[in-house]
Order: sequence, then C-alpha cells, then structure tokens
Amino acid sequence: MNGTPGYAIKHQTVAVAGGPPLQVRSLLDRQQYYDPHGEAEAAGIFPSCWPLFGQVWPSAQKLADLMQGWELGTQRILEIGCGLGLASMVIHRRLGNITASDRHPLIQPFLQENLLLNQLPELKYCIGNWGCRNPTLGEYDLIIGSDVLYERSHPEQLAQFILLHAAPAAQILIIDPNRGNRSAFNRCMAQSGFALTETKIDAPLHDGTPYHGRLLHYRR
Repeated sequence: MNGTPGYAIKHQTVAVAGGPPLQVRSLLDRQQYYDPHGEAEAAGIFPSCWPLFGQVWPSAQKLADLMQGWELGTQRILEIGCGLGLASMVIHRRLGNITASDRHPLIQPFLQENLLLNQLPELKYCIGNWGCRNPTLGEYDLIIGSDVLYERSHPEQLAQFILLHAAPAAQILIIDPNRGNRSAFNRCMAQSGFALTETKIDAPLHDGTPYHGRLLHYRR
C-alpha cells in the first residue's frame, strides 16, 4: 500500500476474461477526498462523489471483459466516464483506436500510471463532461460506458452527449447494474433514433462475487 499527497492508494490485479490481467492503481477506499484547488468542484463533482472515479467497479470489470472479445476493426471508439480506464486499456493493448474520457481532474494522472504498470504506450484522453460541449472530441463509431446512470440527471445529459459525438451509423454499449434510471435513458436514446437490444448479465465476477446487470446495445 502506498501513500500520495492528499489521498491514499492501493494496487490491485484485475482479471480480464480471455486476456491477461490488468495491474491497477486505485484509491484506497471511498473515504478519500483531495481537491485543494477546487478543480473537481468546478467540474460539478461534490465531495461525496470525488472518490468514485478511483474504484474498481463491477460493471467496469464486465465492460473490460466484453471489450477483450469485441471486434474492433478500424472503428473510432470512445469510453465515456472511463474512471480508471479498464476497458480503454483492454482496447488499447488490442491496438484498437480508443479515446478515454471523463470529467474528474485526476483521471489523466491515474490513467498514465496504470498504463505504465501494464507496460502500455500513451493512450488518447479527452475531457468528457456530459453537461458541456467539447467540439474537439469529434465523432465515434462505437461509444462504450459502464455504470454511467447513477444520478437522475444522467439519462438526458448522457443521451445529449452521445447525440453530439456518435457517428451516423454508431453503436453504443452500456453495462448497467440495473440502475433505476435505465428506463429514462432508454426513452431518451429512442427519441434520438437509437434502437435497443437489451441482454441480461448474471454471471458472477472473476472472484465469484455475484453480479446482476444488463448490456444495453443501441444502434442507428
């Protein structure tokens, strides 16, 4: 266990189905908080939400598993709300064209450290705040995310963000742990012209922890 100024960290080994495990630097627990310059607050991140980016979430593990076997081709891929970037790193080591995005000010340094831990080269990263426009982000053929519907405002915000950054024939893949906001997001996506295929996920995590969720696969 190591310490860093203002917050405590740990290192984990995260299994990936069909691929090598990932070495991950994460926050020690959900009690960490460090925003001396108010950067997180300016991005709309409250103290109670500050440590969420630095946890290894079950749905993020499921998305990483999915990306290990997903056909990547030459698609431009964007991970939204990437957090520690498990899925992005899996795609990156498979030589996929991936851009990771999030709004938390510490995402980039944590991502850089995790790339080093896994002996991976630099990965494209952009600020992706769903409530703000980022014209430099561009459009993507495949947009992926995990557990991104945990606040009531997220369905509309995220659907609008996706509409701005999805290519005309895009696919969207969201791993959702049966959040209550899923239905509202489905409605927003339907209004934006996306058709949905929903698949239950009931297989436990690699350590045997039960998991229940859904793969939301949108196409237009």
